[in-house]
Amino acid sequence: MGLLTIGSFAKASRLSPKALRLYDELGLLPPARVDPVTGYRLYASEQLEQARLVAWLRRLGMPLARIQHVCTLGATAAAQEIRAFWARVEADTAARRDLTAFLIDHLSWEEPTMSPTAVPLGIRYAALSDKGLVRESNQDTAYAGSHLLAVADGCGGSGASASAAAVGALQRLEADGIPADDLLNVLTDAIDQARRAVHSVAGTGPSPESTGTTLTAMLWTGSRLALVHIGDSRGYLLRDGELFQITHDHTMVQSMVDEGRLSPEEAASHPQRSLLVRALGRGADTTVDMRLHDPRRGDRYLLCSDGLSAVVPAGEIRRVLAETGEPEQAVRELVALANGSGGPDNVSCAIADVAETAGLRQ
Repeated sequence: MGLLTIGSFAKASRLSPKALRLYDELGLLPPARVDPVTGYRLYASEQLEQARLVAWLRRLGMPLARIQHVCTLGATAAAQEIRAFWARVEADTAARRDLTAFLIDHLSWEEPTMSPTAVPLGIRYAALSDKGLVRESNQDTAYAGSHLLAVADGCGGSGASASAAAVGALQRLEADGIPADDLLNVLTDAIDQARRAVHSVAGTGPSPESTGTTLTAMLWTGSRLALVHIGDSRGYLLRDGELFQITHDHTMVQSMVDEGRLSPEEAASHPQRSLLVRALGRGADTTVDMRLHDPRRGDRYLLCSDGLSAVVPAGEIRRVLAETGEPEQAVRELVALANGSGGPDNVSCAIADVAETAGLRQ
């Protein structure tokens, strides 16, 4: 079969002549021959397979530089690269979906009118952090107050300072309060401050690139709860006796579960189950999940580091939350459960009970 003109090749490959000229200039898909007199580009039929691959990858939205890399790989490696690209796309889409839901909820919500019989709600709270039975130091930070609950799990040479800096950046919200009508801007500013605080700590430590922290926090506005989350610390809600995980782990293993490459059972024992794909730190993806929750009287919220969730089954966590009265007692029992399971990691818990303000006592 002879060489194809650019028009014929464009039709066969489903790429436009304009795109083919651009890909030639970039060295991505050069023609087999250029006529020295007319300058016409001519293509070999053997180039159709690569051209069609380029066309499909462009439809996926893959950047040209990455397509160029994929085209240099063998079939197996190329498939792995495409899978990794799409996992990143899905993660970004999920983050935008969460932000979209947050914005819709935030903009469409109206402060309820307080009727004479309406009961104002507040929170009872407690937090506890323990170094566990194996680690020499505690890199976790846990905090609970009248407006803020937070748990952060530091890593790297300055992990303890990083987790404390992240939580400390949010603690100003205790004093300032959180106006419901400006919630998104307040949260965004606080998260930006947390990022800067962690970066500053990492820059003064012995291993800047490996220093970072997870951060899972709940902010009480007086009528709503706002959740911010990054990393593999977790948030749970106990409502009507049922336990719900309300955060999504930002780990490599969870990404593999999301892609169908691992089962949840395999993920639980995977050697890289603690490898983070998002965290606050230098060189990391620092995209934070944000959600809004409408609390009900009787709800119990738990934030915890993976020192609890990785070693204590969800059923046992539910039992303690459901059967233990005061938050102070519940956090102590959860930490004791983690240590009773070997205490291989630092463990931190923060609990908030939603209750009538008239019956609150800290």
